[in-house]
Amino acid sequence: MDEILMNAEFKMTEAVENMEKRFLNIRAGRANPAILDGVMVNYYGALTPVKQLATISIPEARQLCIKPYDKSSISAIEKAIYESNIGLTPNNNGEMIILNIPALTEETRRGYVKQAKEYSEDCKIVLRNIRQDANNDIKKEDLTEDDKKSAQDDIQNLINKYNKIVDEKFKIKETELMSV
Repeated sequence: MDEILMNAEFKMTEAVENMEKRFLNIRAGRANPAILDGVMVNYYGALTPVKQLATISIPEARQLCIKPYDKSSISAIEKAIYESNIGLTPNNNGEMIILNIPALTEETRRGYVKQAKEYSEDCKIVLRNIRQDANNDIKKEDLTEDDKKSAQDDIQNLINKYNKIVDEKFKIKETELMSV
């Protein structure tokens, strides 16, 4: 029974971590290297993440600089950024690529908050599915009714805890997105 509870908690922790990773891809009007996490560059025939091909720095609050280790890869990195649909236009000066992050409008901010809300709701759905799986596993165990009820109460307390964590992380992201 403890194994079911530990397994459920492990899966719930993973679900929250996944939501946090998805939150990183939502821009807050400030430069964040995580924006480039999904950008893959065709480097000598192999798809390679930008982070492995270049140094990414933040010289200003709204600017990312990408300085490739191999200058011959600069055009491939620029092309990958264009094709990635991250909503930024790369500026190539021959040495590095500069990404200027535009200021967010109120409407854009609300759209990003809505997207963050969807991610948090997706996470809650995953948490409910984990709870249901755990409850089904408990029902299959050879336990007394009281033990089964106690285990299901433990699972419910666990999901309440993780739902609260999801709500707190969403509030933090919402505050970050709505602050100018």
